[in-house]
Amino acid sequence: MERGGGYRGRGTGGRGGYRGGGRGRGRNGGGDHQPPYQPLPQQPYQPPQQTRFQPAHQTVLGQGQGGIYWNPTNTQVGPHQGTGQGGATRGGYIGGGRGGNGGRGGWVPRPQPERTSYSHVSESAGRGGGGPDSGPWRGPWRSSSSPPRPQIHEPALPPSPSQLVPDFVVMNVSEQLASTSSPPENRNRHDPIMRPDKGGGAAVATVRLHVNHFPVRFNPNSVIRHYDVDVRPLESPSHGRPVKLSKTLLSMIRKKLFTDNPSQLPLLMTAYDGEKNVFSAVRLPEGEFNVELSEGEDMNSRKFIFSIKLVNELKLCKLRDYLTRNTSSIPRDILQGMDVVMKENPVMHMIPAGRSFHPAESCPEDDLGCGITASRGIQYSLKPTFQGLALCLDYSVLAFRKQMPVIEFLVEHIPGFNVNGFGRFKRNVEQVLRNLKVTVTHRRTNQKYAIVGLTSHNTRDITFIDANAPQERVRIVDYFQEKYNRNITYLDIPCLDLSKNNRMNYVPMEFCVLAEGQVYPKENLDRNAALLLKEMSLAKPRVRQSKICGMVRSEDGPCGGNIIQNFGIEVDTTMTSLIGRVIGPPILKLAAPTTGKLMKVTVDKDKCQWNLVGKAVVEGKAIEHWAVIDFSYADRFRVDCDSFIPKLIKRCRNLGMRMEEPLVCQRSRMQIFSDGNALRQLLEEVISRAYKRSRGNLQFILCVMSRKDDGYNFLKWISETKIGVVTQCCLSIHANKGQDQYLANLALKINAKLGGSNVELNDRLPHFQGEGHVMFVGADVNHPGSHNRTSPSIAAVVATVNWPEANRYAARVRPQYHRKEQILQFGEMCLELVESYTRLNNVKPEKIVLFRDGVSEGQFDMVLNEELMDLKSAFQKIKYFPTITLIVAQKRHQTRLFPQSQKDGGPTGNISPGTVVDTKIVHPFEFDFYLCSHYGSLGTSKPTHYHVLWDDHGFSSDQLQKLIYDMCFTFARCTKPVSLVPPVYYADLVAYRGRLYHQAMMERQSPISTSSSSSLTSSSSSAASFHDWFKLHADLENMMFFV
Repeated sequence: MERGGGYRGRGTGGRGGYRGGGRGRGRNGGGDHQPPYQPLPQQPYQPPQQTRFQPAHQTVLGQGQGGIYWNPTNTQVGPHQGTGQGGATRGGYIGGGRGGNGGRGGWVPRPQPERTSYSHVSESAGRGGGGPDSGPWRGPWRSSSSPPRPQIHEPALPPSPSQLVPDFVVMNVSEQLASTSSPPENRNRHDPIMRPDKGGGAAVATVRLHVNHFPVRFNPNSVIRHYDVDVRPLESPSHGRPVKLSKTLLSMIRKKLFTDNPSQLPLLMTAYDGEKNVFSAVRLPEGEFNVELSEGEDMNSRKFIFSIKLVNELKLCKLRDYLTRNTSSIPRDILQGMDVVMKENPVMHMIPAGRSFHPAESCPEDDLGCGITASRGIQYSLKPTFQGLALCLDYSVLAFRKQMPVIEFLVEHIPGFNVNGFGRFKRNVEQVLRNLKVTVTHRRTNQKYAIVGLTSHNTRDITFIDANAPQERVRIVDYFQEKYNRNITYLDIPCLDLSKNNRMNYVPMEFCVLAEGQVYPKENLDRNAALLLKEMSLAKPRVRQSKICGMVRSEDGPCGGNIIQNFGIEVDTTMTSLIGRVIGPPILKLAAPTTGKLMKVTVDKDKCQWNLVGKAVVEGKAIEHWAVIDFSYADRFRVDCDSFIPKLIKRCRNLGMRMEEPLVCQRSRMQIFSDGNALRQLLEEVISRAYKRSRGNLQFILCVMSRKDDGYNFLKWISETKIGVVTQCCLSIHANKGQDQYLANLALKINAKLGGSNVELNDRLPHFQGEGHVMFVGADVNHPGSHNRTSPSIAAVVATVNWPEANRYAARVRPQYHRKEQILQFGEMCLELVESYTRLNNVKPEKIVLFRDGVSEGQFDMVLNEELMDLKSAFQKIKYFPTITLIVAQKRHQTRLFPQSQKDGGPTGNISPGTVVDTKIVHPFEFDFYLCSHYGSLGTSKPTHYHVLWDDHGFSSDQLQKLIYDMCFTFARCTKPVSLVPPVYYADLVAYRGRLYHQAMMERQSPISTSSSSSLTSSSSSAASFHDWFKLHADLENMMFFV
């Protein structure tokens, strides 16, 4: 899960600060520098013609230092590091540092590596030559055949859980921009690797595609001024504590100030992020301004002080230099400023909801019933790409509560609701309305109020103390009649409690309207509404493409309102066109059902799928010791075991799995899931009975349930962490149908869980044709829902345990701080998996390919310089130095690919499986690509974005793309390629399984504290105890229990 990035240093000159000193860095060198930036003479800036401002701006010159620390085990950087001076410094004059105007090379010419430059932009004179392991193309960092040296200068492992401090609060934009801190140790910090070639060339077909990337043009001579704003009440509160103003109020104050002072503060020449930052196309006056604002007709005006202070001038020439590869430091401050500018118009005219914007008016045809409506909106981002800056805009669908009177909403939302019988529904009403926001109709105001609850008394009985006569009480009915000339109709129902800050505010329900823009959780929708929302979300490619093109041209969207034009920014509203490639599928290996002889299988041409008719799995496990627990026995839809069990046994045998009759068939009830102790006792009893009959350990228990139940979480937690037995669950309704495809899928899962091999590649994976074992690793973190403020995040790491098949995995799972994305025990978890590999194969893997899921571009530095270094440090301690490739897999992006014609896609109008794009829309110079490995039968296919951060193996684009695509055919539980490379897919499943473990513990009220995830750090003993609750049973540590 998804997730921007901050700043390691604040400034326009690379990693150092733009004001005062900072920390420079070489390629892998280090060292501090504390020089002030030297301003050049002022240069006039010509703003747009419609304004009279003629401000000046300063050009700054950055300075960096490479340092003398060279890591001899990393041949990616040369030993010569010096100092450099230039606009975007990150290195030195000589060798492989980053410095000077151009960044990646040095100033002294040295031989270039013999690799062709693919850039469509001429090289800057400041780039320099660099050493053989530096320059614009990085050579191989270490030959896989050369023995690694032990003198690795790496940071130490992260502290133990008992030493860790609670995770810091995520910084807002202002803090990110203002932070001048740098990590204390920069000597070994690395950057993502450069693209090794011009992109791939292997293909069985080329296709013409449209992409929802819209080129953004900007004037490189323009300057966007970044101002810090502070808003506070004129009168200090009586309690002395600072008052936090809402985003809505802050926006109203800013709009009032700028509207009242258009000559000094032109509204349409500025953009506001709703908190602490204003970005302006012209120079604004600095200082403090008084603002008087009334939030309603009967409310006293409030006075505020709005202070403006210039903190930075964002020169767009630095963005141009990055896009043309004249500097390698991504100007995040400029991109964030432009992002706020792009959002200004949608914020004014649309409803923001998370990262998306939705129209204020709902369409009648999108009504979902129960007071809920679907809304078709947009989500977008600015992306630096090979063709320049691009606006990536996609279609988004969310469910919202309708903007409607509260009583009408209750009538629609609560089945059978009748205002005359309110007492029967009071508890339900309070649950439905709590924390929702409303506006009021009895007076003029735009203010929104949060519902605290319902009053304890009905409206006719509510009184309050008269402010003018404290000895008297006033009935609320009389007050509304005298004050607002409003008669209250519904006297025998409670009022809404809208109190805040100990100020009583009771409003009759009939005068309250649900505020717009309140998202309704899709998991709470009824079945029909959920299906309708899903149907809208899964728009067909042509429909989605048409909607995106309409949205990018909308006057309410990011390109409307002339705001971005005032900043010198223009967007081409035509989708990007490019040529993609389709790479061929692999030949697979299955077995003959009778003889077990291996056979080659060619997949379907269009869908790349295969079937198991007349075929068997490659290695079917013999199943002699297993049991059945029928939890549906007392239910109406109970399973017919006499029919289902023989069918399952027959299907398993046809697939090459020799399956015997179950040793135990135990009847039970679904109600047992509500009693954790009874459930554990039942499982142990079944295991004991089976052992007495066969004198062997039970291989797995088949659990038949009549419905989905939260007790599933506890079943998995007990069986996988406490008892050590594999369980396979199924629903009685599907079991009774006994369809062949369902039984086959069930058999595939059982075989994979028990260590069998369902399908294998006929040929070895690309690039790994020679000797030496290879291990593939996947890592992911599962975070709690946005409403959850305390539960820990769950980190999971999986790794292959067989070679060259590379289709069996072991897993490790750990809890960590709430919403912490960095895997804190990454090195330790990977080391455990390497040790498991060694025990099973009697040899350590010489090569490791690591896939990391769930991180954004802003977190690449954390993955590369913290998680990877933690991994290397753990390996170094046992004198183990494998070669490593690190790849980030991203599914949470907005990029969509559309075939230009029917012949460029598949039968559903989607792109074909194997479609890869590594030109035009990819990173300007780093190694990334988009790959669609699956067949899109519903909606619009979303390709996976793979970004290589580190590569000791010297992959070419063709080799890595083919390797990943081939691996997508080895997923254990289906007969088609999956959309995500299996190590990442499995890591996601394991992380989710860890989430179920935690939910089981909380539901059963375990002794573990639920107050905060910081309980992990209370003491080393309690942290160890908490981790033990997630520790897998030793019998399952090397099994795929999670598929």
